[in-house]
Formats: sequence, C-alpha cells, structure tokens
Amino acid sequence: MRHVEVDLRGRGAAGAMLAAGAVLPLVHPGTGLPCPLRTLTGIPCPVCGATTSVEATLHAHPLTALAANPLGPLLVGLAVVALVRPPRHALRVPLHLVLAAAVALWAFELRRFGLI
Repeated sequence: MRHVEVDLRGRGAAGAMLAAGAVLPLVHPGTGLPCPLRTLTGIPCPVCGATTSVEATLHAHPLTALAANPLGPLLVGLAVVALVRPPRHALRVPLHLVLAAAVALWAFELRRFGLI
C-alpha cells in the first residue's frame, strides 16, 4: 500500500503559516492570493479558499473558515500540533485517503462556485 509522508517535525513552516494568517489580514485587508488554476481556467482547485479559511480560523470565525474551505481548520490544527508537540517521525497517510480528500475538496469547491 502506498503512503504519503507528512513531515510535521519542522516548526518553522508551521509558525510562518500561523503568523502570516494572523497578521496579513490586518496589514492588507481584503487581499488574498489568487488561485492560478481559477485565474486561467475559471475552474477552482481543491485548495481554493484555503488562505481565507486559515485566516478565518485564526481570527475565530469557524463558519467563515468552513465555508471557504474545510481544509483551513485542519491545517491550523496540524500547525499548532507541530509547534506544541511535533511528532518524532513523519506521519504516513495512505495514498487512497489523500486522493479521496482531494476529490472531496474539489467537489466542495466546484459546488461552492456553482459549477456542479
């Protein structure tokens, strides 16, 4: 069975994501990163809205976060775990679960943007 390794041992990336998500909306309100796929094709990618979702999670707006992309609260949770108690080994996630999550997130985004 194939796996995807998720390395949460590095605190730098986790801290940077949390700091950026907390500070950027205060410095540049209303500006987000455009999705290259959506910009070029009009079709959202599975992680469209993740930046907005992370920012909303960090500013205690869970409904906004979930409406933008359910991945945001999960990413914030993983980043907090990486900062507070990083695991000794990389997490091994079965590839079929990663693919199923990607399909589910893409269906969510296609529905969110009214494409299905």
